[in-house]
Amino acid sequence: MKKIVLSIEGMTCSACSNGLEKYLNKQEGIKQASVNLVMANASIEYDEKILNIEKLNEFVKKAGFKSLGEFKEIKIEGKNKKEKVKFIIFTVLAVIFMYIAMGHMINLPTFSFIDMSKNPIGYTICLFIFAILFIFYGFDILKNGYKNLIHRTPNMDTLVGIGVLSSFLYSIYSMILIINGDTSSLHNLYFESVAMVIYFVKLGRYLDGISKDKTKEAIQKLVKITPEQATIKINGKEKVVTIDEVKKGDIVISRPGERISVDGEIIEGKAHLNESFITGESKPANKTVGDKVIAGSMNYDGYIEYRAEKIGRESTISEIVKLVVEASNTKAPIAKVADKVSSYFVPIVIAIAILSLFGYLIFGYNFASSITVFVTILVVACPCSLGLATPLAIVVSEGLCASNGILVKKSEVLENAQKIDTIVFDKTGTLTYGTLKISQIKNYSNMKNDELLQIVGSVESKSTHPIGKAFTDYLEENKIKAVEVKEFENISGYGIVGIVNDKKIIVGSSKILKNFNIENKYEKDEKNLAKQGNSIVYVAKDNEIIALIGVNDIIRDNSKEVIQELNKRKIDTIMLTGDNKETAEKVAKDIGITKVISNVLPSEKTKVIKDLKNENKNVMMCGDGINDSPALATADIGLSVKSGTDIAMDSSDVILTSNNLSSILKLINISKKAIRIIKQNLFWAFFYNVLMIPIAMGLLKPFGISINPMIASLAMVLSSLTVIANTLRLRNKNLI
Repeated sequence: MKKIVLSIEGMTCSACSNGLEKYLNKQEGIKQASVNLVMANASIEYDEKILNIEKLNEFVKKAGFKSLGEFKEIKIEGKNKKEKVKFIIFTVLAVIFMYIAMGHMINLPTFSFIDMSKNPIGYTICLFIFAILFIFYGFDILKNGYKNLIHRTPNMDTLVGIGVLSSFLYSIYSMILIINGDTSSLHNLYFESVAMVIYFVKLGRYLDGISKDKTKEAIQKLVKITPEQATIKINGKEKVVTIDEVKKGDIVISRPGERISVDGEIIEGKAHLNESFITGESKPANKTVGDKVIAGSMNYDGYIEYRAEKIGRESTISEIVKLVVEASNTKAPIAKVADKVSSYFVPIVIAIAILSLFGYLIFGYNFASSITVFVTILVVACPCSLGLATPLAIVVSEGLCASNGILVKKSEVLENAQKIDTIVFDKTGTLTYGTLKISQIKNYSNMKNDELLQIVGSVESKSTHPIGKAFTDYLEENKIKAVEVKEFENISGYGIVGIVNDKKIIVGSSKILKNFNIENKYEKDEKNLAKQGNSIVYVAKDNEIIALIGVNDIIRDNSKEVIQELNKRKIDTIMLTGDNKETAEKVAKDIGITKVISNVLPSEKTKVIKDLKNENKNVMMCGDGINDSPALATADIGLSVKSGTDIAMDSSDVILTSNNLSSILKLINISKKAIRIIKQNLFWAFFYNVLMIPIAMGLLKPFGISINPMIASLAMVLSSLTVIANTLRLRNKNLI
């Protein structure tokens, strides 16, 4: 199976996106398709043995839309000059048209050749010409409405198209009667309604387009932050090239005040870099030889040379944009409900309009009054506000998360985060920094400490566990050269094994001793070290314990404050770790966690998460993404704490690129606000239609309340703007 995201042109409301999504999911070879209205794209998982991009493009075309090819980047395009000029011209024409059509009602002066009473034929033909101009202006609406009706996916354009054409054709019929001398038909002309409905729909889309662009700004800032040029070093000489010319392995130079051009590793120099656009941390990071740099970071004060590692789509920024786009293409449960309602909404409105038309005729109303009700219902019941209610809020929220160093991979996370009542934390690398240091050594061998640590560090250099770094750092700091390790083996949750100088070296927790039937004579020493907050590492050679090493970690600065705040919110916190009981309980006590589950293997962590879920708990698992993958995948929300450069390899639902646990609180806050906004949007969208459709049907005429197609089209625009304005409140930083 292959996955692709296509850019789609021609979608105007949720009925469009729902119709396309249904059509794509019916096609052979497509496993799953999800269409995003706000981002104007479709995420499609398909069998590449059956389909290719050309066939997918053809499916989109048959559904009544246009594929612009593979989605490459988020574009925020201002309205081009031609479109803007056209909109201004038709705004002027709309004012003139309304002056001609309705000026006589308030005794405004007019020209005799288009005076309604003095020259009815000239007046009628003038209105007809103006209506034709607006028909051409809104031809895309009529065309899309027709195509979607043919493909059995009627949408907003279908409603507007049917209403406009009905008014236009009936007005032409009345115009013919007027030309033949029946001046009473002047009151049955609806050319101005045709023009104004199209104009207000165009106005709504113009404003809607601007508003949708605003929802993408946080993501677009990431794209724009990468410089267009880079300075590379070739044979000792500097050369300025475009960003596209930089290749992997190139040596790139960065000076104070310049931005990092591509992801890479520093090979010379040191500097403070501002990575806040990725991590959300305002404090500059101190970078030196061996450290990773991220494209777009600002170099404050140093000269560095770095080797290009990730370029183009492999870069951290590209990965973030890709993740956000993919997340916005997933459906939160609340969005699926709105989509389902929207898919039934248009056919129901058309049925109501038709029944109202015939109902009016049956009860003796003339055709002019009946067609007015028919058109008004179609226009006023625009599902735009309903369609924007959820996806707009989701995209804004995901952009807000991204700008705060929180990468959300699935939209459902934004709905589920506010339901979380239990958070399970891994210890090493999550509640602590994972920057471990060797604190004490119980050496039972005849080797010197440095000789012992040379062997242990050499074996640990093959491992990815945070504890291993404490030993490799020791070798680097003391300039001790690693020795050759053969037959390395990682025993997950227990430790590691390797052959050094023809001797089997076993390194790990006390559990690994049982695997090799090694008698533990040093449990008392282990407890003493653990009471001092050490993680314990056993070292054995040829099945005999030769050392016991205590490794200390540093608790994250804000761990205690975050746990206290979670406890205030009555969210249960649990520490789940493979470390020994004494060490785990000491760290837990220091930061305020009362429940500790220690000495567990990665597979056992998964069981703990399952047991909590079986108790009807909504569980978030927070880990470092190394040994916690099964547990992260099992939890309702898997959240990993890791650096921005590791994003592409992560498999959790949420990534905290800032390594700041307070982002968990931000995620929960954003989730609560987003769901509240979505519910408000859905309420106003439904309330609008529940209120306006009966008025359009004329049910409130006995109370003197009624509307015509022009007012209906204006009300339609206002309903969408209400939803947009309410959603953009999410951008208020005070909310988080």
